[in-house]
Amino acid sequence: MNPVMDWLLEEDLANPSVRFLALTNLLDRPAGDPEVQAARQAMMEHGPVPAILAAQDPAGFWEKPGPGYNPKYRSTVWSVIYLAQLGADPADPGVHAGGDYLLDHAVTANGMFSISGTPSGSIYCLAGNLVAALLDLGFGDDKRLQQAIEQLALYVTGGGNGSAAEAGQAVHYLKSGICGPGFCCSANNQLPCAWGAVKVLGALARLPREKRSPAVQSALASAVDLMFSVDPSTADYPAGYSDKPSRSWFQFGFPVFYVTDILQIAEALGEAGYGGDPRLDNTYDLILEKRDPAGRWKMEYTYQGKTWADVEQKKQPSKWVTLRALRTLKTAGIEA
Repeated sequence: MNPVMDWLLEEDLANPSVRFLALTNLLDRPAGDPEVQAARQAMMEHGPVPAILAAQDPAGFWEKPGPGYNPKYRSTVWSVIYLAQLGADPADPGVHAGGDYLLDHAVTANGMFSISGTPSGSIYCLAGNLVAALLDLGFGDDKRLQQAIEQLALYVTGGGNGSAAEAGQAVHYLKSGICGPGFCCSANNQLPCAWGAVKVLGALARLPREKRSPAVQSALASAVDLMFSVDPSTADYPAGYSDKPSRSWFQFGFPVFYVTDILQIAEALGEAGYGGDPRLDNTYDLILEKRDPAGRWKMEYTYQGKTWADVEQKKQPSKWVTLRALRTLKTAGIEA
């Protein structure tokens, strides 16, 4: 074992999810392993996960009923995304109730995730985040999620804005939210949004290959094309209202909501099977350059004080960012 791995695996009841995810994601321990089982129990009894669940309404939502996008970052949308990134146990009743509530209240009549519950509130980053979270939390066989996945893929590809059964209908996009195929978004001045694309890529890549419809396969290809349309290490994607990339691309953090970073580009492309692609070489160099002399990564982007539970301090060595980086490098076969 090395000192960094020892650090990630240490007993830490303030931040126990890291140990659980290091055991399963970095060391590939099976679910039945006694240490994994103990780590899962610790995660569900201590630290951020129970703090988030303690704030949940018995009806399944956080803060107020409805689609759950506002207020940021304590409402239902953000709490479910956060629980998923923390590795929360899908079998927990509160975890399941939160996901079930979102599927009942944050999906439009045509099956797309929405900020407002109406088609005008549909946006790529939200849909990608929620698909990823709900897949991680065990909703993969839920027909509501399957319809939302297919609808998302159809939006990306321009295949239609109705249900999967209506895929042949005329394409119709609104001026607000998703305003066109290929990740075009009103929040990015109607240009393709790489923040949305990286969320969708990571989400759809979680689907087993045998469960990817033609629309999903096309949407994945579209996301990969956008990610590789520039050198990912530059994040020089269409910036909408700016002439240069957001600084947030270069600030690694946790949790990861709609604001994203270059590390998530590598994560998503790795999940999609492109971890060893030489077009990511500069991105891996950038990731490795951010290590401190002890082989750890710092927390650079944080939601301190904004969520139900804080993890770690900004500008300090971060178990979460280190876990993200090591998991990404492992996918690429890079020794760190």
